[in-house]
Amino acid sequence: MMQITAVGLGKRFARDWIFRELTHVFRAGTATAILGPNGAGKSTLLNTLSGQQLPTAGTLTYEQDGRAVAVEDVPAYLAYAAPYLELIEELTLTELLQFHTRFKPLRPGLSSAQLIELMYLEKSRHKLVRDFSSGMKQRLKLALALYSAAPLLLLDEPTTNLDRAGVHWYQEHVRATLPGRTVLISSNVPEEYDFCPEQLLITDFGAQAAR
Repeated sequence: MMQITAVGLGKRFARDWIFRELTHVFRAGTATAILGPNGAGKSTLLNTLSGQQLPTAGTLTYEQDGRAVAVEDVPAYLAYAAPYLELIEELTLTELLQFHTRFKPLRPGLSSAQLIELMYLEKSRHKLVRDFSSGMKQRLKLALALYSAAPLLLLDEPTTNLDRAGVHWYQEHVRATLPGRTVLISSNVPEEYDFCPEQLLITDFGAQAAR
C-alpha cells in the first residue's frame, strides 16, 4: 500500500496561493476526504498529490510497502477518476476496456466482461462511448478506477452526473474496493466520503490561514 507524506506543501498560480504550508501524512491503507467549498483548491491538491502538477513549495514523498517511489513512477500505482478526465469516445465500451486494461490492469480475477456486468452496461457493450449519457460515462470512469489493480485511488467529486441509483452504485462499489489501498476523495458532498476515517479541510491551508 502507498503512503504519501506532504511537508510544507504549497501551490501557487501567478501571485495567488491555492494552498500553503500543508503538512500531512496520507497513511497507507486509509481513506481520506479532502473537503472544502467549490474553488477552494481541492482538485489542485489532488493533482499535486498525484504528481500531475509540481508543487510550488514543500516536498512530497511516496512509499509503496515501505519502499521509496519516485514521483515520475507514481502513475504506475495510481487510479484516478474525475469529471474533467476524458474518455476515448470514438471506441465502443468493449474496445475501450480492451485498450485501457493494457495499461492499467483490472483487479486479479476480474475480466472486462465482468466489469461491464458490474456497471450494468451489458446492453451497451458495443455502443460508442460518445453516445453514452453523462451518468453512464461517469459510472465508467469510476469503475475503471475502482476496479483497477492500483494501490492508490484518487476520486474527485465522484458522484458528479450520477442520479440516485448511480450514487447508490458508487457507495456500494467504493466500499467494496477500499481494502488494501490508499484512497483520497475530493468532495463537499457527505455521501461521497462518509466512510472516510480521516478528513483534511483545504481551507485550513489557504493563503489567509498560512499567514
